[in-house]
Amino acid sequence: MSSVKLEVQWSSIHPNKFITWGTEICLYEVTQIKDSVRPSCIKISDSTVAHLLATNTNHHYVKCIDIYTQPEPDILLAVGQANGKVVLTTFGPTAFDSLGLTGKELAPRHARQCNTVAWNPVDPNLIICGLDKHRTDSSVLLWDVLKSPTGSHHHSNMQAESVRPIAEAGVSETAHSLAWFLNEPRCLVVGINNKHLKIIDFRDCVKVVNSTPTKAVYSLSVDPHNNYHLVSHIENQILIWDTRYFEKPILTLPQSRQVTKVLWCPSRHNLLGSLQKDSGSLHLHDVQHCGLGGGEETEPGALERTVAPPWSSPTSFSWHPTHANRLLAISQQGLTDYTVFERITINWSTKSYLAWNHASKSFKYIYSTDNIYKSLNDISLQTKSRAMRDYGLLAELSQNGELAENETLKNLWQWLYLSRSLVEDGTICSPDNKHPGVRTVLKLDGQPTSTNGFIKSELVLRLWADIGSNHSAKIYRSPDRDKALQLCGWRFDKETNAPYNNAFLERLEREGAYPRAAAISVFNLGLRQAIEILNRGADKMSLATNLNIVAMALSGFSEDRNSMWRELCLKSRSQLTDPYLRATFAFLTADNDSYENVLNENGMAVEDRVAFALMFLSDSKLHEYFKKLTQKLTDDGNLAGILITGASSDGIQLLNRYLEITGDVQSCSLIAIRALSPKLLQDNQVQVWIASYRTLLDAWKMWNQRAHFDIAMRTSTNEKPPQQVYISCNFCGKSISAYMQGLSRARGPFARLGSTSNKLKMSSCPSCRKPLPRCAICLMHMGTASGLQTGGTTPNRGEEDSKLTEFSSWFTWCQTCRHGGHANHITHWFREHSECPVTSCTCRCFSLDASCKIGVGVV
Repeated sequence: MSSVKLEVQWSSIHPNKFITWGTEICLYEVTQIKDSVRPSCIKISDSTVAHLLATNTNHHYVKCIDIYTQPEPDILLAVGQANGKVVLTTFGPTAFDSLGLTGKELAPRHARQCNTVAWNPVDPNLIICGLDKHRTDSSVLLWDVLKSPTGSHHHSNMQAESVRPIAEAGVSETAHSLAWFLNEPRCLVVGINNKHLKIIDFRDCVKVVNSTPTKAVYSLSVDPHNNYHLVSHIENQILIWDTRYFEKPILTLPQSRQVTKVLWCPSRHNLLGSLQKDSGSLHLHDVQHCGLGGGEETEPGALERTVAPPWSSPTSFSWHPTHANRLLAISQQGLTDYTVFERITINWSTKSYLAWNHASKSFKYIYSTDNIYKSLNDISLQTKSRAMRDYGLLAELSQNGELAENETLKNLWQWLYLSRSLVEDGTICSPDNKHPGVRTVLKLDGQPTSTNGFIKSELVLRLWADIGSNHSAKIYRSPDRDKALQLCGWRFDKETNAPYNNAFLERLEREGAYPRAAAISVFNLGLRQAIEILNRGADKMSLATNLNIVAMALSGFSEDRNSMWRELCLKSRSQLTDPYLRATFAFLTADNDSYENVLNENGMAVEDRVAFALMFLSDSKLHEYFKKLTQKLTDDGNLAGILITGASSDGIQLLNRYLEITGDVQSCSLIAIRALSPKLLQDNQVQVWIASYRTLLDAWKMWNQRAHFDIAMRTSTNEKPPQQVYISCNFCGKSISAYMQGLSRARGPFARLGSTSNKLKMSSCPSCRKPLPRCAICLMHMGTASGLQTGGTTPNRGEEDSKLTEFSSWFTWCQTCRHGGHANHITHWFREHSECPVTSCTCRCFSLDASCKIGVGVV
């Protein structure tokens, strides 16, 4: 672009043309890049370019421009100038020349600046202009451009002298901005004197039909989709008006900076675009009318957002008249053709439908079976799949781990099984917590010091017997440490005092974890055993050469701190890719019992690092290490930290952090009801998990899974579920069964109601004394007590005697016709009939029963 263009405007009748103006007026045409054949063009987006068609340099001091709204092949401009004249101009010879419109000047009586000009959208011959103040002249002038008494071929000066306004308004006032009403050809709104908005009607005689006091008189615009709504601005405020309630704005939008331009989007309902001074973004305001039944009774709101296309400090913009959400922006750097992305509302159904509105024309959705949905890796799909397989509810805790896709979850369920086994067989004494953590076993929970909380450990010097030397390692032992090691899975053979249980190592070898098995052997001072494990792994694993080399390196172990073996191992250890091999050589080359490189090896399993610390750290260092490790695992939401915290309040915090990261409320809820004590289950956070998971199962209509979950939860708390279903009176709405529940505790003749052979028979509601419904078969009032247990007032009573009434006397009724009776009577009736027993009723109650449709008899 050769010069700075400060303003831009799309043509309302030419969808591919627009004008820019500053020191000159330019006409452009927009085409697709693939269709462009002209070498001189300006790229305004990734897919479009603008071609300069013509330039008009005949007019100086241009203040405002509007494009003629009549659908003609050529473009006619009304140019408002600093001297007050409105000049009609084109970009060369056009059809408007024969009409005498090209070059026509509409001049006021007294020269002053023209602030705004607008063609009438209904009658294209009318044009209005707004001028600065003159003490004896009007500022709002209405012209008819085809009205020319002296002919159409006179000189332009002669036209200016002969053509006069057909109507005037605003004597001794300043018109800052104005806008036509789209459905009223002679009505407009104008901002006057920084004080008022006035609605002027030119139809009969010039008349101000409505006005409101305000300083927001700039950028007046009428909503193209609602003729009652206006927008204007002042400084850093945007105001939206309703002409039916013109006393005050219906919505005020405060902005952070001074507003320079506001425009309604013509292709989108209730969308405003605005520019702010020295701002590199376009601000969008989506006005939301939330009233009932049409929506104008309550004050609207607005959703605001900003878009930052590749422009820098735009000076103006213009919405495309027909293309949805498309606009042109102009800045000192050039032009940008930009489409504002629609604000998409996404809805996620309980059955995993993900739906959204597409281009404001249709709805699109994806389902859980779609490939794109699977790529989302949504936790809800895993949750639903697990729930269908009774995840977390299987009798054996370890079986639940087999249903989890996450390796950490599998290990946690295995650990819960291990810890419960150790408690139940008496290895670990923990009457209140079936899943104690390492800190609990060491009596570290809640202790302010490092050694006062548990039995002082014994320092043992153990020889490296299988390397044929007197070299020894410092190992810390205590009964509590031995129990904690078992929680980590490191079991010692108490009878032979063997350094390690070979069965565990054999299992690791079967799983292909040769480096881990070798590392654990070395940590237990079984260097020769580790070499043998690596040699066996070299024969079976693809990385045989590496394991052979590692085994060879281990075989050259030397306890001499100055040996070449130790020096080379220190240099080469970081090149090993397996964390257990790195930890092995870090242990063998450690100085002064400093094992940080082993304890901080994140690639090792947490249980192995904890077990290593239990063997080689002193009491004070052990406590400090557990404190730091617990905090790190909790911050990371790593469920392996439950090994240290156990089923405690700290364990709840770790689970909650895991939930925040993964969204796996299912695992948190199920682990809580299977592992936490009844007291910890009452924690507010735990109750939120449980309520959320129950709500999720209800939303998926997984009633069986919800019922099994509730049963498991009640089993863990040892509480009887509260009564949830009652029989209530049809008149007063009070519960009849709740009344009967308290009869066993009543005095007088009802005190031993449950133990008497004569059951209480009521014929009316105990609260309002209204008669109860009659049984449709025996015609007796249904006065029974719904089978509630009394709580056992007599020790020798059986299960049947502990109920107030048998099932045969319970209330039952049809959900369609509301007729019914005693359960036993209704059952017998529908064995031979399908219609309602009430004479005047033709309802086929039995055929409506869902159990009938699946072949199950009525109970």
